[in-house]
Amino acid sequence: MKLSDVRSALCATLITEGDDLDREVSSACGSDMMSDVLAYVKDQAVLLTGLVNPQVIRTAEMIDMVCVIFVRGKAPTAEMIELARECGIVLMRTDLRMYEACGVLYSAGLRPNK
Repeated sequence: MKLSDVRSALCATLITEGDDLDREVSSACGSDMMSDVLAYVKDQAVLLTGLVNPQVIRTAEMIDMVCVIFVRGKAPTAEMIELARECGIVLMRTDLRMYEACGVLYSAGLRPNK
């Protein structure tokens, strides 16, 4: 699935304009606990979270995420946006809740890597 398809499925707003939405992704995860993401997530391409702090971007960078999607209409700070641009991470936001957003992406074919 392309990031543009992810954006459409979630009715998401692209935060980091100019990013390549033709990138293919095949997996996603959702968590507000970055310690769990670091401990249990391997080879995921998209992170859905309601947590809004720079640690989210640092965590995504450490495990090679290509996209972070903020749920519940949360918006990252200017510092986070700049950090994401430096790391090449696409940022989006959706008004959907975490449960709904994960369900939409699962139904669209994104799965967790095992």
